[in-house]
Amino acid sequence: MTTTDYHCDNDGIATITINNPRRRNAMTYPMIEQLYENLKIAETEARVVILTGVEDAFCAGIDLDFLSTIPPEGRGIKVPTHDEEGWWNITSCPLPIIAAINGPAVGMGAEWTSHCDIRIASSNARFSWNFAHRGLIPDTGAGTWLLPRQIGIQNALRLLYSGDWLDASAALQMGYVAEVVDPNDLLEKAIEEARRYLKGADSSHRLTKRLLYEGLTTSIVSHQIKSRQTLLECFASEEHQEGVAAFIEGRTPNFGKPPRS
Repeated sequence: MTTTDYHCDNDGIATITINNPRRRNAMTYPMIEQLYENLKIAETEARVVILTGVEDAFCAGIDLDFLSTIPPEGRGIKVPTHDEEGWWNITSCPLPIIAAINGPAVGMGAEWTSHCDIRIASSNARFSWNFAHRGLIPDTGAGTWLLPRQIGIQNALRLLYSGDWLDASAALQMGYVAEVVDPNDLLEKAIEEARRYLKGADSSHRLTKRLLYEGLTTSIVSHQIKSRQTLLECFASEEHQEGVAAFIEGRTPNFGKPPRS
């Protein structure tokens, strides 16, 4: 069975798992559509999202066996892959998104790791933007837009020109991943990371994420104006009132969505 699975725990940590182990978690179009649908569900009930793959792979890109059964004129994902401003569905999700990467992340799989906010890799993780080997360019556009902002132009171009593998230790050295852990500890470490974010207000995460990504394409003047406007919005929020009250009373703030039944 090939699917993209979804689970949300009582703390509001959602895990979206790519599940096609026979094909190293390569994606079919229905699986991609499930992934995007699961992100929409997470927006309504979760506070943090972890994206990962089953067994010993993150995602090997598009499943070419699946693709070969569809005539070229019939190929295409049936749901939008980005929002109205052009942001990828993973990146535009207002929740913090952590990629937990074990084994290969290839092609579209590597691109999706770039879409995520934080990347935690197992020591077995490796990445390849191998599009040049297929006469292609990075298929979601992340390799030519997000990746150079994440690791620098020279590092990005070396990976894109060569299609070479980037192993976990090199990815850590260039700042592409935040942490490298034992494969057996990967999901536990990702959940541990997610729990750190539960201490903050969901509104703060949402607004900070929006400002950060929008800031990549705006002038400093425009960004300062938007930042000040957003700060005033925060001052008027219930979350800010709760944060101040909790500090004064010496307790933990009560942020977040109510527990799931």
